[in-house]
Amino acid sequence: MSQAPRDTPRFLAPAQVAELLSIEVDEVIDLVHEGRLRGSQVGSPPRWRVEHASLADYLDAQSEEARRMALWRQSNEASFPEVWGTAPLRRD
Repeated sequence: MSQAPRDTPRFLAPAQVAELLSIEVDEVIDLVHEGRLRGSQVGSPPRWRVEHASLADYLDAQSEEARRMALWRQSNEASFPEVWGTAPLRRD
């Protein structure tokens, strides 16, 4: 995983993450609670902040999952003759 550019903030507000992912702020907080995004509450009063690097990791994981699902769908679409050949079945 490459490092974020120096001018990129280390932490993002949930609203910023929500805008980048096109989801609701509550969903961002849920992702933090699920451990899919790294975040913490900082400041007084405490406010959620999400690590920029964890957002990049999350997007990488989502891309990998989508790639694997596409491969799985392709393998499920293969017909039996394509997989096993066209020889007739023997019945003993």
